[in-house]
Amino acid sequence: MSIMYSGGCSVPSFSSISVSNSSRQRLPNRIICSAGASVAERKAVNTSEPLLLNAVRGKDVERPPVWLMRQAGRYMKSYQTLCEKHPSFRERSENVDLVVEISLQPWKVFKPDGVILFSDILTPLPGMNIPFDIVKGKGPIIFDPVSSAADVDKVTEFTPEEWVPYVGEALTILRKEVNNEAAVLGFVGAPFTLASYVVEGGSSKHFSKIKRLAFSQPKVLHALLQKFTTSMAKYIQYQADNGAQAVQIFDSWATELSPADFEEFSLPYLKQIVDTVKQTHPNLPLILYASGSGGLLERLPLTGVDVVSLDWTVDMAEGRKRLGTDIAVQGNVDPGVLFGSKDFITNRINDTVKKAGKGKHILNLGHGIVVGTPEENVAHFFEVAKGLRY
Repeated sequence: MSIMYSGGCSVPSFSSISVSNSSRQRLPNRIICSAGASVAERKAVNTSEPLLLNAVRGKDVERPPVWLMRQAGRYMKSYQTLCEKHPSFRERSENVDLVVEISLQPWKVFKPDGVILFSDILTPLPGMNIPFDIVKGKGPIIFDPVSSAADVDKVTEFTPEEWVPYVGEALTILRKEVNNEAAVLGFVGAPFTLASYVVEGGSSKHFSKIKRLAFSQPKVLHALLQKFTTSMAKYIQYQADNGAQAVQIFDSWATELSPADFEEFSLPYLKQIVDTVKQTHPNLPLILYASGSGGLLERLPLTGVDVVSLDWTVDMAEGRKRLGTDIAVQGNVDPGVLFGSKDFITNRINDTVKKAGKGKHILNLGHGIVVGTPEENVAHFFEVAKGLRY
């Protein structure tokens, strides 16, 4: 399914803005470009830097880059059709051709400035001796939750090239397919968020198990967090080596911690990841997202990341002021806005970009896109966003 739109939308002016595993069988056919040519038949290589990277690095750009967080293609009808053929999430996310096809679905329709790898933050777990599955209607299930020092001892460090070669191959193909017309993004889970799933046994409402571990056996949790830290640093480096031009770190559940506990159980490990990656990939932009981060906002730049992604509960202008001018910001339109009228969507985009100011801003939603979002409204979101000019 595709949507055609002209790009001729008028935008009101304001301020300075004017408007599985490695042995899994591969599918027989390669992904075909929208123009009908295979990846191998591309003509010239585009050597210009993608807009998103230039914006993050503080270079002069004509407009804020725009993409939608967390595999926007998951809500599309084309993705739902694919799910009917391949009902297992693990199959869809661990098969090179399916990963590439799903990753490119939004790119082919909307041409965003960022194309994110289709995967999951839990994908590395089997490579750390933590079996899991993602069950439709239930979410992630950890078969053997961690609750003791003996359990932590069984957790092994992650070797990406051994356990997830399909990730590296998919990123390489995406770089060739997108051809620098957008930035290819990888992502990983942050140590505390990964530990939350592993200790809780899956998703949680109250996080009582990991907090019990944190407050009664902190050494055990710190040992687990360190293993995730070492492993995720290696995973980011692996993604970058295979084509990722920026990597987003999801610490979705860190905001379940008090500021003092965030400083003990999340911040040091995020900083260690950033420091490790910057030693080998100093120019790789790292983006940090933590849902509901308003209470922790000033602490997030202390991790050393290049971009802090705001959710919609933080006013963009206030977020900019609290974060300071040295760091780029991403976000933060409420995903629910895309259920509104086209005029409403336009006004919210304008308001967000105006408050973010010129430069070092990636326009995005404040969270993942909601299933059931009208596809024509997503098209309008991109049309308006790409029509903006500083």
